[in-house]
Amino acid sequence: MLRTKLVNLCCCALIIGLAGCSRQQSDWQKTRESNTPEAYEQFVKKYPSGEFTPQAQARLKELYDDRDWQKARDADTPEAYQAYLNQYPDGQSASEARNRLENFSMAQPPAGTPAAPGTAPEAPAGTAVGAGAPGEEAPPARPPAVAGGVAPTHAPRKIAPAPPMASAVPAPHHAPDHSPAAQQGEGNFAVQLGAFRSGSAAANKHWDRLQKEYPKLLAGLTPKVVPKKTASGTLYRLQAVGASESQARKICRDLKAKSQPCVIVRGERA
Repeated sequence: MLRTKLVNLCCCALIIGLAGCSRQQSDWQKTRESNTPEAYEQFVKKYPSGEFTPQAQARLKELYDDRDWQKARDADTPEAYQAYLNQYPDGQSASEARNRLENFSMAQPPAGTPAAPGTAPEAPAGTAVGAGAPGEEAPPARPPAVAGGVAPTHAPRKIAPAPPMASAVPAPHHAPDHSPAAQQGEGNFAVQLGAFRSGSAAANKHWDRLQKEYPKLLAGLTPKVVPKKTASGTLYRLQAVGASESQARKICRDLKAKSQPCVIVRGERA
């Protein structure tokens, strides 16, 4: 009789355990289908030591990571990206957040940016303005105003002709062209596409991915990894070199429209 009771108790416990497992599995399936932070939180609260609790906690962390990264991207400020890194130093988007922070730190007008178009260069000191050819009269200077509105008159001054041996006109000396158009055509600008702490291999891998995604946009540019030492270690900056200023600005504008971080920098001459 006692043995029969024990067997019955064991059977009841087994049935209850199987029912509990079946209920937990059913709730886990519903939670996965919902796939929201709220659903995973409820599951973890209901089954703190359940079979699927570790998976629920891992998925919950991923969803929080995604949510907070989206907030940082929407804000698009150095403070937002730094706040994300403080909370998720090894998060799914930690590398991208560091890239964008570095781009913010580099986002300044490139050295040697040409002056605004239409700005006339100043004449060098000592340059004669308005001088005529040898033997011609120099145009009279504007007479100064005097009391009564009558200006003194002066006879036109004769310019002495040049000596006979100096009649040959020397070859003109061409100064370097520093006009905005000439500087924009130098191809001495670069587009910085990211900065990586893990090494140059990560920068090159990022270039391969971007080149596959935007082959026309990056056509003709050459990748270059530029290391930069910082207080927290070395950053490996990925730059696409060989563009003019106008090209670099267009490329960067198009990449930002596709949510790709970039900044224009002045490349170094070879």
